[in-house]
Amino acid sequence: MKILLVCSAGMSTSLLVERMLAAAKKRQLDVDIEARPIADTVQYGQDADAIMLGPQVRFQEEHIRSLFDENKPIAVIDMKDYGMMNGKKVLDEAIQLIESKK
Repeated sequence: MKILLVCSAGMSTSLLVERMLAAAKKRQLDVDIEARPIADTVQYGQDADAIMLGPQVRFQEEHIRSLFDENKPIAVIDMKDYGMMNGKKVLDEAIQLIESKK
């Protein structure tokens, strides 16, 4: 399972990626989670099973959706979960998003 987190520059989500990976490891899930700047969304989003947008780029959601097939799972990360760096919750949301598109 491959999850792409997108933010303004790809830096602010790095801690969230670490926490998501830690949550996945506890559950023995095989996941690849990356944080990238919004400018890299097309390049890295093609292979992603889900694209999660940071709250700071939520205004770009419609544009990002237009770049991919309508079945590509794309969502905005909850602002509270993002602010608290709740890796478990964001991981759960990404998994649910992927499963809902199957």
